[in-house]
Amino acid sequence: MRINASLAESAHRQADADPEAWESTYRQMVLLDLAADIELGFFLAYYRNFAVPSIAATLQLNGEIIERPMKRSYDTAIVTYELITSGLESDRGRHMIRLLNHAHRHVPGSQDDFLYVLLTLLVVPIRWSRTQAWRAPTTAEETAATRFYRELGARMNITSFPTSFQEAEKFFDGYEHDNIAYSPAGAQLMASTVQVLKSRLPAPARPLAKPILSAMFDDHHLTDALGLRRANTITKTALTMALKTRNTVARRRRLSAQPLFKPGEAGSRLYPNGYRLDDIGPENIMSPASQPNQEHS
Repeated sequence: MRINASLAESAHRQADADPEAWESTYRQMVLLDLAADIELGFFLAYYRNFAVPSIAATLQLNGEIIERPMKRSYDTAIVTYELITSGLESDRGRHMIRLLNHAHRHVPGSQDDFLYVLLTLLVVPIRWSRTQAWRAPTTAEETAATRFYRELGARMNITSFPTSFQEAEKFFDGYEHDNIAYSPAGAQLMASTVQVLKSRLPAPARPLAKPILSAMFDDHHLTDALGLRRANTITKTALTMALKTRNTVARRRRLSAQPLFKPGEAGSRLYPNGYRLDDIGPENIMSPASQPNQEHS
């Protein structure tokens, strides 16, 4: 099938992107070229943390996801997109990094745990896009994404970050093999957060939220750990057909001139009139603007 010229031109530029322009290359992929699928990938990455009992226990004890699941979900997305859109060394980017370091300074966990959480944002969206997007990410985009999270990890004192996407995948798969398991804490977090997904769906589709998620994960080990029923053939087939139809339409359209995310602007039920940087984060945390740039150890 013929691909719209604007899509083809951008894909060609992304394939030949300068390795030193890693931040802009990653930004182009996330906000424009593969925006819809990277967003879905971030969404799936968020749930994966609940499948690790030690991480789930920490998140349950914190209480933020269970008590304010919508705020935690939207804020997590906003922090990620602020960093990508504004840049790690921008004023807004530095604010978000201070927020992350301040919020995690007393969070228990090993370096491997912190590395895994960060790698979900790298590995899951790219793997989803490889198989489900209108085109797969280019090698240059995967390299740029890896550099972005390595730089972010350095600013969060997360050591031993993989130097390539292939190394990131190897660590990610090994960690999940050794650590994913069902836990009551994970199931409770999953149940609370699924309500956010249901609230974003039309009323007739809300009962399908869990089956759709199971089909999107398409991993029995993972869905069992999250307390979800395994997707049946009908649901998987329907999802595959829907994605193929969407991609067929997407390939015929011009590349959007409007990025998926614009810092501070409205775009959610939680912040219908936009948000200030100090609105983001747990309600019991002091503004990171007044805190030193502390890093977890």
